[in-house]
Amino acid sequence: MFWQTFLSTFGLVFLAELGDKTQLATMLLVAQEKSPLAVFAGSASALVVSSLIGVVAGVAISKLIPPNIIQNVAAVAFIVLGVLMLTGKI
Repeated sequence: MFWQTFLSTFGLVFLAELGDKTQLATMLLVAQEKSPLAVFAGSASALVVSSLIGVVAGVAISKLIPPNIIQNVAAVAFIVLGVLMLTGKI
């Protein structure tokens, strides 16, 4: 079960991060700073810390709110954000 969850999480986060603004910013930083190891260490650490915050928040929220409600609220939020982006509001 651990490896199935690990691999599905890795795949989801990996695909979500490909080509996003974080990756573009990282490429820009390494081009400017000429220090690939420092940029990699900084960006990898930032992703780890932001993931840690997400996990801690998810554990806390899931103790208060049932997972199906969290999933429905997240779905509605993504739809609203998508509509706002398509209409140029954000």
